[in-house]
Amino acid sequence: MSDPTPRLLLVEDDAHIRRFVRLALEAEQMEVHEAPTLRAGLIDAGTRRPDLVVLDLGLPDGDGVAFIRDLRAWSQIPVIVLSARTAEAEKIAALDAGADDYLTKPFGTGELLARVRAQLRRRAQGATDQPITAFGDVVLDQTRRVVERAGQPVHLTPIEYRLLAHLAAHPDRVLTHRQLLHAVWGPTHAEDTHYLRVHMANLRKKIEHDPSQARHLVTETGVGYRFVP
Repeated sequence: MSDPTPRLLLVEDDAHIRRFVRLALEAEQMEVHEAPTLRAGLIDAGTRRPDLVVLDLGLPDGDGVAFIRDLRAWSQIPVIVLSARTAEAEKIAALDAGADDYLTKPFGTGELLARVRAQLRRRAQGATDQPITAFGDVVLDQTRRVVERAGQPVHLTPIEYRLLAHLAAHPDRVLTHRQLLHAVWGPTHAEDTHYLRVHMANLRKKIEHDPSQARHLVTETGVGYRFVP
């Protein structure tokens, strides 16, 4: 039996952009519902129960960040922000509110579709707290709390292990510096980004084949990091 058709909700006030994005998604055999306002988007998110939301931030009746906060009070549906706002502070605000990814306008159709597929794949895999995560030649076994690379043990510090485990629990999702610091170090270290940079650099040396061209522990410049399985 074939997989069910992915159901997406597009919250965007610009009719031309809505049509462009809808046609691109429908060409990939996805079902798309449109909402031109924040209020209509929240209603559709509750009634249609989409598999993913593509969200503009500049809506006529409110800010998209408010949409994300409201949605996150009752749902973990993946949200991809599609916005003309390019400032790092704007991206961080959306991601801290609970967005899963952020794509700035203008954007390429191929990149949008790749981001959508990644989030749908993550959702289809179900719970992200699987005890074993394999990527490249690395295996993270959270039951035994061990990491192996090419069959050999990798010796991580407790901080490095917690950092890798937290990133691996959120594949294909951008995690901000604040989110990672809060999760790994605790709320009193939410501004200590230098801690994060040092430990991430050390972790890459142990995990990546080429730490300067990371494939799995990817930097989102000025925002945070993304784990790519």
